[in-house]
Amino acid sequence: MEEVFGVEDYPETDTSPKAKRQEIDEKPAVDCIDLTTDSPASTHTPPEEDDSKLSVISWNVDGLDTDNLAERARGLCSYLVLYTPDVVFLQELIPPYVQYLKKRAVSYLIIEGGENHYFTGMMLKRSRVKLVESEIVTYPSTQMKRNLLLAQVDFKGQKLCLMTSHLESCKGHAEERMKQLRVVMRRMSEAPDNVTVLFGGDTNLRDTEVAKVGLPSSVCDVWEQLGKQEHCRYTWDTKTNNNKNIPFVSRCRFDRVYLRPATKDGVPRLAPDHMALVGLEKLDCGRYTSDHWGIYCSFSSG
Repeated sequence: MEEVFGVEDYPETDTSPKAKRQEIDEKPAVDCIDLTTDSPASTHTPPEEDDSKLSVISWNVDGLDTDNLAERARGLCSYLVLYTPDVVFLQELIPPYVQYLKKRAVSYLIIEGGENHYFTGMMLKRSRVKLVESEIVTYPSTQMKRNLLLAQVDFKGQKLCLMTSHLESCKGHAEERMKQLRVVMRRMSEAPDNVTVLFGGDTNLRDTEVAKVGLPSSVCDVWEQLGKQEHCRYTWDTKTNNNKNIPFVSRCRFDRVYLRPATKDGVPRLAPDHMALVGLEKLDCGRYTSDHWGIYCSFSSG
């Protein structure tokens, strides 16, 4: 797999997405990400924003598919330049993909949820998010080596608990997936009341499974909270995304973001104010950055 990224030693062609910003009220970080110089996104100048707003991207980057992987990793980096998220939740990373990100996205601290095969990770913008500690929680009965990655961070004086996971895949593993969701929800609901908890990841969940488990009253599904907007419902959509060449149409909301605001008096309450899908543009190699669309969310303090 390491050889997949060997093309980086040669002059790069422009494989970045010809993306246009979608109603994102962000301003660029002062310490711009050190990425490919040929990315049109690197000259993008977003409008001014409220400096206290938190921005997040969650994305299964499909590192297990090594076809065009270097170009697709460059595509991810171009979206990071375009949207300048404070926090990035990633799933299906592989070691050489992480090494590429560490080389290119120098203004982010990268936390890995594993070392071998494939795993999750987080990226924290160094200038805005300060890591306090991180933890990996193993799911006891997983057959796919899945876990829950947590990070306690400070964001503009606010205490956040960030979580990401890649829940058990495939329809036949619904019971294990629901067990894992219960672990996530328990950790979210048990966090101290002065901490805001934010989860983003590839849950592989079906709505019937969520209904069986039930969300704690303190936890909201961000997509539902924002009015169940149709344009960002399906994060796995073979009707449009042909990276996998699947011969049938499958449209699912596998990737989800959950929020449990802090409730203690005097502590700012984060609330979602925007969601959009990212990665909808084909790269010059003719494929998308991933077989999943990424989710962009922004949150305001109230």
